[in-house]
Amino acid sequence: MKFKALAIDIDGTITYSDRRLHFMAAEHLRNLGIPVVLATGNVLCYAAATSKLIGLGGKVISENGGVISTGFDTKPHISDSMEECEKAFSYLTPRFDLIRLDNDLRKTEIALRRNIDAEVLQSSLERAGFHMEVIDTRFALHIKSRKINKGTGLAKMASLMDLDVSDFVAIGDSANDREMFEVAGYGIAVSNADPDLKSIADYVTSMSFGEGTVEALNILNRKKFL
Repeated sequence: MKFKALAIDIDGTITYSDRRLHFMAAEHLRNLGIPVVLATGNVLCYAAATSKLIGLGGKVISENGGVISTGFDTKPHISDSMEECEKAFSYLTPRFDLIRLDNDLRKTEIALRRNIDAEVLQSSLERAGFHMEVIDTRFALHIKSRKINKGTGLAKMASLMDLDVSDFVAIGDSANDREMFEVAGYGIAVSNADPDLKSIADYVTSMSFGEGTVEALNILNRKKFL
């Protein structure tokens, strides 16, 4: 089967563990010959800058599916979920030592430093009746709507590109990539990936981080998937 596009995470997937861009992975993505969508839990400006520096077209899914942009000069699609997140954050603030990240940049979710266990925050919100999700991407904690994720973001992006979501290959490393793997036509987890993500991946690389992405793209080409 030939896939028509690629959706790929950034941090931990095309970077080293310290978030430095892996240049060989970037070169492979730049020369792939099909559209490449960067899908990240980070903010839009970070994702867009990464796309520009790699030499891609500016198609990005940011804030775990909450913000979607089809190009550098296009108006982003922004979900309406921030009010719900702010209420959850206000509830948690007097109960935990929370350190908020990217406060002025995030439009659809709230990111926190990883100084508290995500499950502790999740349990607290559930006991209070909040229908929210707290996920740990290993780079930050995210308070977000359960209705929004990289899977819904990829489905929206596919529609905007006149593709089916199953036309995409997905590559990632973290728990927040799970829904993207579930809707994509094929999912590859790099070796450093979360065990839960590995369990649903179609393929797991032997190499980690950016080296894993290079391995994944070589495998896809050998299988004539791209």
